[in-house]
Amino acid sequence: MKSILKNISLVAMAVAVLSMTGCEATKNANNKQKGAVIGATGGAILGAIIGNNVGSGNNSELGAVIGGVVGGGAGVLIGAKMDKQAQEISQEIPGAKVERVDDGIVVTFDENSGVYFDTNKSNINAASKATLDKLAKVMVEYPQTNIIVAGHTDSAGQDAYNMTLSEKRANAVSDYLVVDGISRGRLTTVYYGETQPVASNDTPEGRAQNRRVTLGILPNAEMKEEAIQQSNGGQ
Repeated sequence: MKSILKNISLVAMAVAVLSMTGCEATKNANNKQKGAVIGATGGAILGAIIGNNVGSGNNSELGAVIGGVVGGGAGVLIGAKMDKQAQEISQEIPGAKVERVDDGIVVTFDENSGVYFDTNKSNINAASKATLDKLAKVMVEYPQTNIIVAGHTDSAGQDAYNMTLSEKRANAVSDYLVVDGISRGRLTTVYYGETQPVASNDTPEGRAQNRRVTLGILPNAEMKEEAIQQSNGGQ
């Protein structure tokens, strides 16, 4: 029987400010992801990108990539830019789930929303290419954002196989976005196999939701610094 990973709520993350758990609840095969601390203010968008177990130590560098939420006037300026970008993505890709979370945007693609993979395959099919082309068209217009690409699977099959499959699918999406003109330096790719379900794996509908690729679109340091300067009157 596959082990059931314990959910760690976002409320708990908020209480444990700048803390992280020591457990290895997920196996993120990106070995660079360790050593940093997840700020509580980044917990909401982190949870939206990953799903469960946002407090895993293996997610610490991802939390650092996300960073904290910018407040005050600078946060308002950043929010306006991200609102505009989210609206454009929604217009270009009506089937995608587009959410504004904290300072970022979370775009979720499952088998019903434009980016999907054939069973046991990781190549980008024609329909998925068309969707990613539309997404990249918007993202090229906003170079001051970084993108996290997270791959997930359902629980069918062996754990290790699913982890590798999610890795291949996340990398396939990232590689295609680079072909579409997105700088490699803007992309962070992570993968979680079956460990981060958002729905029950006991039904076909739930498994379809769990077979997903989630993108987190975040303001980069340049956008944040520019917003802070503007909010301070250009000083």
